[in-house]
Amino acid sequence: MATGKLPDAGQILNSLINSILLLDDSLAVHYANPAAQQLLAQSSRKLFGTPLPDLLGYFSLNVDLMRESLRAGQGFTDSEVTLVVDGRAHILSLTAQTLSEGYILIELAPMDNQRRLSQEQLQHAQQVAARDLVRGLAHEIKNPLGGLRGAAQLLAKALPDPSLTEYTKVIIEQADRLRNLVDRLLGPQRPGQHITQSIHQVAERVCQLVSLEKPDNVTLVRDYDPSLPELAHDPDQIEQVLLNITRNALQALGEAGGTITLRTRTAFQITLHGTRYRLAARIDIEDDGPGVPAQLQDTLFYPMVSGREGGTGLGLSIARNLIDQHCGKIEFNSWPGHTEFSVYLPIRQ
Repeated sequence: MATGKLPDAGQILNSLINSILLLDDSLAVHYANPAAQQLLAQSSRKLFGTPLPDLLGYFSLNVDLMRESLRAGQGFTDSEVTLVVDGRAHILSLTAQTLSEGYILIELAPMDNQRRLSQEQLQHAQQVAARDLVRGLAHEIKNPLGGLRGAAQLLAKALPDPSLTEYTKVIIEQADRLRNLVDRLLGPQRPGQHITQSIHQVAERVCQLVSLEKPDNVTLVRDYDPSLPELAHDPDQIEQVLLNITRNALQALGEAGGTITLRTRTAFQITLHGTRYRLAARIDIEDDGPGVPAQLQDTLFYPMVSGREGGTGLGLSIARNLIDQHCGKIEFNSWPGHTEFSVYLPIRQ
């Protein structure tokens, strides 16, 4: 049984692994426990009096909504907040409460790995369901489409006036256009031919293709890990994945230009599709463009979802499908000025 003097509040706060911040109404920091100082990469002295948003490269919290809730005398909770410190993203849960003196007490807790994994699995299941629905509809469209095209060809031969074939030609062309769209929706129908080789051969082909397409104000940076082991994969399919993502980055940069980085690294002890792997390859594609709009981030891999006018929204859906066939996964982090897609491919268990 514990005996002796109880620890004071300061000792308790200092021992917590969660970050505790005391802010005023302008969100200026008045107290930060050691965990918060470590998270924000600043000493307590430097933090004091600085508005919290000014300390961060990016903060996904809806500050106005939090203030409105706190002014109504209610607590505020956000189960998934992203904040960026020194270019590194942290995903946390946030709880805020107004104290009687008018200060705001904030607790930031790292998202539990198991809870995050469950959320990823749920999101992936929803994306697979959406993809299967679209593919089912695509099959239903494709079946009568062949009959429509064939009928137009027969009609063209039977027409007495050759000038009328102009109209059957339009039918055939539009049927072909729709068939091509359906084929893209369906994606690859059979597993590719896997060979064991360096992933850098694929990455280099992608760089060469993008170099031919990019304007002069876009810089393409290669950052390869020469120690990355070879792995079994279908080079054509992985090339399509990396090319789709890199072209998206190129389009996101737009006329302003910027930098695209292709980076390879070895990932250790990673779970992919329920299997634990000792080694995996991680291929990052990073750009410094405007970022993925927040309203698109939860549905970005769904078919027909695009943030670009005129975009089909199929590139990332196809990419995820191909990576799933390789027992890998795709993740991304994005905020204004930074977007990074990470492709993981298993090497060995």
